[in-house]
Amino acid sequence: MDIATLLGMFGALGVIIAAIVFGGSAGGFVDIPSLLIVVGGGTFANLVKFPLDQTLGAFKVASRAFFHKPTSSLQLITECVELAGIARKEGLLGLESQEITNEFLNKGVQMAIDGHDPAFVKRLLNKEINLTIERQEMGEAVFRGFGDSAPAMGMIGTLVGLVQMMSNMSDPKAIGPAMAVALLTTLYGAVLANAVALPMADKLNFRTQEERRNRHLILEAVDGIQEGLNPRVLESLLSTYLPDNARDKEEKAEEA
Repeated sequence: MDIATLLGMFGALGVIIAAIVFGGSAGGFVDIPSLLIVVGGGTFANLVKFPLDQTLGAFKVASRAFFHKPTSSLQLITECVELAGIARKEGLLGLESQEITNEFLNKGVQMAIDGHDPAFVKRLLNKEINLTIERQEMGEAVFRGFGDSAPAMGMIGTLVGLVQMMSNMSDPKAIGPAMAVALLTTLYGAVLANAVALPMADKLNFRTQEERRNRHLILEAVDGIQEGLNPRVLESLLSTYLPDNARDKEEKAEEA
């Protein structure tokens, strides 16, 4: 579970709610019609942008922001180098008895063991990478679309409230409460966009880039294993996928 996502989202919403509660009556910030305009209107507007199945599928993709814990690149490199060492000594068939936890790496290694041509394996894995990333980017786009629609719907709700308020100017005492309700839709839209939808889209984008990097690392590893690369050479090649600080740590550990 990603603690940062939970902490960030609920922390942002918690701070806003706390400010409302400590600032006065929280009941004045609840308005059902305003919620209907922002949430309902934003959702239906998103259905114009994206098909229903992709909109619903975005919630499944969103679980990656909370529960997906990717394998670290350093851990993948260590595992791939070990596999390359075994393949170098015992041949590709020596990898059959190895337990490989990463599903994508396991698929590539099994194809290598089955004797498929390296060019074919590389093409197939590349295709799977592209399709996987495409599905994840669609989920990100749905949340970003809702992040764009929610503030706009909030503004529409505010305009609706202002029109209703102006049509009832004969009662001065009703103007203040009516204005407050009119502004609530803008508040709802801003909160949903900036505390939920857009941060979720950015986290999914981060996860997608992380997944892309790790899968390309695995692609290089499987290709190197099939070519029979020296494990040390393969390790140097795969280390280019590490950020500079992690690469420096790895080099110092090797020197030690």
